[in-house]
Amino acid sequence: MKVIVLGAGVVGTATAWYLAEAGHEVEVVERRDGAGLEASYANGGQISVCHAEPWANPGAPAKILKWLPRDDAPLLFRLRADPHQWAWGLRFLLECLPWRTRDNVPQILAMAFHGRAKLQALRAATGIAYDASTRGILHYYTQQAEFDAACVAAERMRAHGLDRSVRTPAEAVAIEPALAACADRLVGATYTPSDESGDAHAFTDALARLAQSRGVRFRFGASLAGLRAEGGRLAGVAVTDAAGAAATVAGDAYVACLGAHTAPLLRPLGIALPIYPAKGYSATVPVADPDKAPRVSLTDDEAKIVVSRLGERLRVAGTAELSGWSTDLNPVRCEALVRRVSALFPAACHWDRPEYWAGLRPSTPSNVPLVGRTRLANLWVNAGHGTLGWTMACGSGAAVADLVSGRDPGIAFRFLPG
Repeated sequence: MKVIVLGAGVVGTATAWYLAEAGHEVEVVERRDGAGLEASYANGGQISVCHAEPWANPGAPAKILKWLPRDDAPLLFRLRADPHQWAWGLRFLLECLPWRTRDNVPQILAMAFHGRAKLQALRAATGIAYDASTRGILHYYTQQAEFDAACVAAERMRAHGLDRSVRTPAEAVAIEPALAACADRLVGATYTPSDESGDAHAFTDALARLAQSRGVRFRFGASLAGLRAEGGRLAGVAVTDAAGAAATVAGDAYVACLGAHTAPLLRPLGIALPIYPAKGYSATVPVADPDKAPRVSLTDDEAKIVVSRLGERLRVAGTAELSGWSTDLNPVRCEALVRRVSALFPAACHWDRPEYWAGLRPSTPSNVPLVGRTRLANLWVNAGHGTLGWTMACGSGAAVADLVSGRDPGIAFRFLPG
């Protein structure tokens, strides 16, 4: 079949790769001039199966209320005159109920495990380079109450098959020697050696080039002008190029991988997807002293910040802002990232030279991505991965390729329609 993939972020590019591997003719439509230039561009860099617990959990509403007055809060909710935001928020509260959280965790983990395994296999098969690190992910804590809660969470996640062990401050420093600079502030840590990190944009760009060399066509600079449905199927995609020239792209099947933009694109077709943008921030800082900058990817759970070493750069990322579609930078939230991490690793980086970025994570209320067929027989969706797009991309891409090809993806996941 000829399959049209809409979007060339990490999820869309991975989807195109696996569809081509399955023997399909593939064309990718992307409004930017290259692959991985939206939410995949400067994210936290973690392949974090260990951190796959949903935002929506019984403790979340109280924390959000506490954070409302803070402009630098880890999760910032700013109400707007937007019915889609309100509907998303109400569904988020529903997903915070204990039995909903218990149901969502296995779904998230199933796709996260699948994603990491597929990424590892792809890397072994192709030798793709993206500043990958297989040193694991270390969560560190500076407050006893947060660490005590993390110990309980670690035990709960081990029951799902995660190798998430509790470590003392001394053991944390042995795993990541750069933590010696703040060892006196640590009360404990948890560690998952099987997790990884790497530059999602570098991966996406390299995978797109590999896919092109194997026959996948990328139509860059093509903005979507609309979708045309006929007889219960999608009949074509209207696009315009940078010069304003119009064209129609048609195929036998279509996969929408447009991140947060997937929902508004499909809404005119009567397909309602509970995806809302959650703006995340990052700072990329040059390493000043390689021996004092972390090499193991770190998570500061208290501040909801991740730190990943990407060659001679340190990526500091985190926070979530549910406030609409703007990617404008909030200086308070930007500076909060650098302030927290520079206080722990003062000599590691040139902290006065950060490159700030913000992107829109495509978030569902449950944090479970939406993967599968829509009510249109030849239109598929692969979106809504939230903070775990890099973690799940290869897994959900391979799963969609299986579904489009009529094969069982072989994972215990609720695919659409469900």
